[in-house]
Amino acid sequence: MSFRTDATDAPAISVVVSTYNRADRLPLALQAIRTQKGDVPYEVIVVDNNSTDNTAAVVAGIIAGDRRMRYVFEPQQGLSYGRNTGIALAGAPIIAFSDDDVRVADDWILELKRTLDDHPDIDYVGGRVLPCWIEPPPAWLTSSHWSPLAVQDYGPEPVVSGPDHAVCLVGASLAFRRTVFDKVGLFAHALGRIKDGIGSTEDHEMQLRVWRAGMRGLYAPSVLAMADVTPDRLSKNYHRRWHTGHGRHCAMMRLREFVPSDLGPLSQPKDLVMLFGSPAFVYSELIRCGQRWTRAIVRREDALFYAHQIRHLLSYIRTRATIYSAESGRSVIHELAAFARAYAAKRARRRTGAQTPTGSVGSA
Repeated sequence: MSFRTDATDAPAISVVVSTYNRADRLPLALQAIRTQKGDVPYEVIVVDNNSTDNTAAVVAGIIAGDRRMRYVFEPQQGLSYGRNTGIALAGAPIIAFSDDDVRVADDWILELKRTLDDHPDIDYVGGRVLPCWIEPPPAWLTSSHWSPLAVQDYGPEPVVSGPDHAVCLVGASLAFRRTVFDKVGLFAHALGRIKDGIGSTEDHEMQLRVWRAGMRGLYAPSVLAMADVTPDRLSKNYHRRWHTGHGRHCAMMRLREFVPSDLGPLSQPKDLVMLFGSPAFVYSELIRCGQRWTRAIVRREDALFYAHQIRHLLSYIRTRATIYSAESGRSVIHELAAFARAYAAKRARRRTGAQTPTGSVGSA
């Protein structure tokens, strides 16, 4: 089911908003997009991702008489399905994404267009997404715990995101040139958020493909949006669930093997010592996080931060082990023996300075 009124001007930007059962918050998100200032022609595609509330009726009332807006129903559940449906319908050379619980600034479209026009060598743009607290946040919810809130603030200066600096920009305020999708494909369905699931990595996986293709993004602080932080996201249990889900999705895309923890240049897996499908350095990182967690408890510091990192790593290792076991069929004893041999060989090469054999699988 879809409805729209044709616009007279060809849009310069297509805005895609995929929504699921947020009829109460969606009007504020769409109103912010409808009331943009400036003369940039744009269209808005609202993708109803199989909502069971009154989303369709709410959208119909909002877009009535607005030639720039279109509604479409996507029955296949998942944020990636919703976004991909929007991409297929988009008529502009720039495709922007926002969420149904986000309110973009009144110059959001103007700033997206200006930024991409001013940087023809940049393939996508993201901006600041600041939290809008519906209830006062608890004392423990400092900026170091913002990842599960889908907000981002890298400061007042632009930051280039690419193969040399693998910084992921959140999808709540993100715009790609259409040519990006022509080159690297659409959002991955298996990694997208489904219904009320959390911790998904569809944005990160898309940008990983973009980086591998030699393209770059830009964090532009002038592109501003506000994300509602609903009361359920203020609980520690929500954050535990998010880090577990995020670890699982990162494992599905083998993220630890490609993106270093310091977000430096992309790495290519070589000479990795693997154990049950995860690089040995992931286990080393888990041990270090455990030590930091213990130290933080003793010093009465932010132990929760390290507890969440441990939860993420355990979920990553568990998911990789499940996938690896299904693919390899190796017994535990066989796997441990292979790990010991590979680790010993790696240590020996380091001591002697020997070159890694081509095609070998090696170290932490």
